[in-house]
Amino acid sequence: MSDQPTSPRHVAIIMDGNGRWAKKRLLPRMAGHKKGVDTAKQVAYAALDLGVEVLTLYAFSTENWARPEEEVSGLMGLLKIFIQRDVRELSERGVRLKVIGNWRALAPDLVVLIEDALTQTAGNTASTLVIALNYGSQAEITASVRRLAEQVKAGALKPDAITADHIAQGLETADLPPLDLLIRTSGEVRLSNFLLWQAAYAEMLFVETLWPDFGKAELAAALDGFGERERRYGGL
Repeated sequence: MSDQPTSPRHVAIIMDGNGRWAKKRLLPRMAGHKKGVDTAKQVAYAALDLGVEVLTLYAFSTENWARPEEEVSGLMGLLKIFIQRDVRELSERGVRLKVIGNWRALAPDLVVLIEDALTQTAGNTASTLVIALNYGSQAEITASVRRLAEQVKAGALKPDAITADHIAQGLETADLPPLDLLIRTSGEVRLSNFLLWQAAYAEMLFVETLWPDFGKAELAAALDGFGERERRYGGL
């Protein structure tokens, strides 16, 4: 179809491979995570430069709590450093920060930092960086359905009137453009409970590159590949 967009408005990335990147270099896993945070910042700038309107990064899932306590603590520490060190620069570049997931259940000092960062960047319009933090797509969809159930219980909505749009409007991404392209690094080929509803008609790209080695060139190649795909949405 000639009227299809050649460049995605909304790109999401499952940032995978930090541990393997570190292992290949005989470094501790946290060294890989530190490099991964630096990569996330650089990819956010690359997305801005390449005209991506929204970039969503899977930073920490609801399942990641099962990792060793030391690693979880280290990841939360890196998140604090990212907010304290990098959000101001992102804001100066016109990037708005949005966080999805149950981030308000995190440590109180981290919640305050996130709230301040959201307020600081709220008026920016150049692009949006979405951080999926303590996020699980199944929980997100369940919460949306529960809200609809409450409306039905209250008599405000009839069950047979519920549409897919009702569920979508209850998701945390309701104010964002539809997801166009989902990328996963490191060679793994699964979604890992990330944007399951939103990815229904997204193009998907699984690359062998470990996340710390993913940069502007890799993102540009992914965007070019998107432009070559024909999106039929179930049609011919």
